[in-house]
Amino acid sequence: MPLFKRPFRNFRRRSRKYFPERTENDKTNGISAQLNDLVASIPNATSRKLFFAEMQSFIALYNRHLSDMLQGQQLEWDKVAIPADGQIISYERLADKGTAGLQKLAVLKVNGGLGTTMGLNGAKSALEVQDNLTFLDLVVQQIEHLNTTERVDVPLLLMTSFNTEEDTLRIVKNYANRPVKITTFNQSRYPRILKESTSLLAKDVQESKSAWYPPGHGDLFNALQRSGVLDRLLSEGKQYLFVSNSDNLGAVVDKRILQYMIERESEFIMEVTNKTRVDMKGGTLINYEGSLRLLETAQVPPQCMEEFHSGRKFKVFNTNNLWIDLKAVKRVFQSESLQLDIISNSKQMDDGRTVIQLETAAGSAIKHFERACGVRVPRSRFLPVKNCSDLLLVKSDLYVLEHGSLRMNRNRMFDIPPVIKLGEHFRKINQFQKRFKQIPHILDLDHLTVAGDVHFGRNVTLRGTVIIVANEDQRIDIPDGCTLENRMVSGNLNMIEL
Repeated sequence: MPLFKRPFRNFRRRSRKYFPERTENDKTNGISAQLNDLVASIPNATSRKLFFAEMQSFIALYNRHLSDMLQGQQLEWDKVAIPADGQIISYERLADKGTAGLQKLAVLKVNGGLGTTMGLNGAKSALEVQDNLTFLDLVVQQIEHLNTTERVDVPLLLMTSFNTEEDTLRIVKNYANRPVKITTFNQSRYPRILKESTSLLAKDVQESKSAWYPPGHGDLFNALQRSGVLDRLLSEGKQYLFVSNSDNLGAVVDKRILQYMIERESEFIMEVTNKTRVDMKGGTLINYEGSLRLLETAQVPPQCMEEFHSGRKFKVFNTNNLWIDLKAVKRVFQSESLQLDIISNSKQMDDGRTVIQLETAAGSAIKHFERACGVRVPRSRFLPVKNCSDLLLVKSDLYVLEHGSLRMNRNRMFDIPPVIKLGEHFRKINQFQKRFKQIPHILDLDHLTVAGDVHFGRNVTLRGTVIIVANEDQRIDIPDGCTLENRMVSGNLNMIEL
């Protein structure tokens, strides 16, 4: 939804410098001048004030990014160590008991993603998962079940972006009369920076969406404060916030972690889980000069990347399931010390130009909080859908739906999901849907690789290791009712037993 609905062609305002120039930095001066023009072009005082507040956060992030580059601030790899005893706790060590702390809990889902890698034009959370229910439907059902069974009033917060707000509101309105209080609020909208000229891509506040970006889930702290949601939650007696991505179907409220947080008086808990081969690029917790910190892939020196990815030293990764003390957030804000690590991402536009997006990760806030720690949780608490291979898993009979939560089918012999690798022909959601008349039965599947123009019929069963490869200009149709067990199917439909 655009911030301003009508153009301001004839509007003129007396020149004012909302963002003063800094003589020592020409790059900052150029950005500041452009921001002054954008703010001054807004005739409505309320809209201008909101936009100015957003741009204040943006220019502070940009100035800090330039300062880091000028000072050459980089991680000193010889100071990076694995977390010490007590900095990461095993989930199995947590007491299995109820907690009165649920009354002080709120749940926040980061819901700003579009799912562009899957070819989606709207919010990924509006995608159907099982039984015609979307990610958001499942989240609401989870909180509704929690509130009903525990007789509590845990509110649900949805942090949307300008990309996902409309889809989110469309789904949320269906739950107006249900036993869950839902609040939506927008994260920031920052302008993209042209890499070559270091100028803003946006020349007008009404520039198309491609000129702007949501600056990562680390923006949740600014968004909570700026929207007034933080103060409202505290006034309602809510002290603890459980944060997770809306596409992580394993991220449900866990009373054991909440109780541990309360007893330990921890202000920040990050859920981590053991790495597998597909998780080598995920961020991890480290001990840096005695402090617990989040290390992201982008922060690793190139010459140390092999060590970071190997998994021999860094054995866990960040699930982005976070437990945060809201009173501590308020304290850190008041001290103006909440500076998150900046990640500079380069993106190529459709017209070939390269833009820079400055983003932050919420997990990097862990260094600002007292008695912070990690909890190593079971893999079942990390069930994200990042691509169509993940989508096949959660839509299959491998998982059953219970009160909005996906649980692995008890009839599966192993408690880990199969490895699924779908090729380029399945990368976009419309192609994925076209190639499956029905999602195959994969309860006994260990590994599936599909490449080329392959189509699946109804009631197909896949077991063991299955590899299907259609050669270029060939098509393979797996017929209705077919069972493939430990088979490789080639372009001419030859079947080879594995």
